[in-house]
Amino acid sequence: MYHIHCLNNISKKGTDLLGDDYTLTEELGEATGILVRSAKMHDMEFPESLLAIGRAGAGVNNIPLDRCAEEGIVVFNAPGANSNAVKELVLCGMLLACRGIIGGIGWCRENADDENIGKSAEKAKKQFAGSEILGKTLGVIGLGAIGGKVANACVALGMDVYGYDPFLSEKAAASLDGAVQVVDDLARLYEVSDFISIHVPAVEGNIGMINADTIGQMKDGVVFLNFARDTLVDSDDMAAALESGKVRCYVTDFATPAVMKMQNAIVLPHLGASTAEAEENCAKMAASEIKDYIENGNITCSVNYPAVDMGPVEGHRVAVLAAADVDIDAVIAAIGDVQSSESAVRGGSAYILADTGSAADADAIAAIEGVRRVRVIA
Repeated sequence: MYHIHCLNNISKKGTDLLGDDYTLTEELGEATGILVRSAKMHDMEFPESLLAIGRAGAGVNNIPLDRCAEEGIVVFNAPGANSNAVKELVLCGMLLACRGIIGGIGWCRENADDENIGKSAEKAKKQFAGSEILGKTLGVIGLGAIGGKVANACVALGMDVYGYDPFLSEKAAASLDGAVQVVDDLARLYEVSDFISIHVPAVEGNIGMINADTIGQMKDGVVFLNFARDTLVDSDDMAAALESGKVRCYVTDFATPAVMKMQNAIVLPHLGASTAEAEENCAKMAASEIKDYIENGNITCSVNYPAVDMGPVEGHRVAVLAAADVDIDAVIAAIGDVQSSESAVRGGSAYILADTGSAADADAIAAIEGVRRVRVIA
């Protein structure tokens, strides 16, 4: 029996996929796998029984990835599972920024007791006049699961769309509407865009990338939307740009003390993936990834180990998690009686998966320098 510990409320649509060989446990110490959404895990100590962590979402800044890798714990996430929910909220943010919707709603509430509110509204609505997005230009930074959907949706809404992504995959490129103009220079995107939406991870090189220098390259009166990570934007520089009018409106899904002091900022309480559909999709994807890894050793969508997939186990299978500099040939030799194998290296980690004709000596494999964890799956 495998034990799964949920650190947050996880949709039953996900946990139901695990099957009869799994049970949910309140005891972290007996967990084979962990399902998590936003709970902070950096200060947690993990039991030796823990094989995998499934993040029911895309961002993994709440998980100690390097430590997990060193302890032989595979961390999965669910990229794309919440992409439609975030895309729709970005569109909402654009409309909130260019129409007087928020102010208009507030006026109606303030004048709720006016018996002639209909007539009064006809006079008052002029102060809430806005602009349309049709024919405007949108720049999308990052054309992955979410950014690509945003770009395509805005093309359908009649916008001119520019996109930038130096790591654009063939699959992502193929999914883009042909009208999306992909540029290889961010400066070009900045200078033409009326709206800019950012969709990149908060990794080294991206943190603080929206700052006084990059904002200075943008059109006067630009609307900037951030539904990715708060740390991508330098708060002091954005506040100054809003005060000067260089940025007309900053729409963000991340409420911080600094953002709450900004004028002309529309701040949402991290609602990007807060739909029933997104929570279900993320839970199902994370649960399926953990189940496939525990039962078959297959890794897909891991953020700290490379992807290796050999399908369902039919006999004996050996799974070896190791450091990137491990001698893979020595590992294969130690496994012995190997009928087929696959291996991959990414970052500081390596993964070797092998189907064998007989049970392998796990202790002999574990003794090889660089090996972190060995599992014999029968």
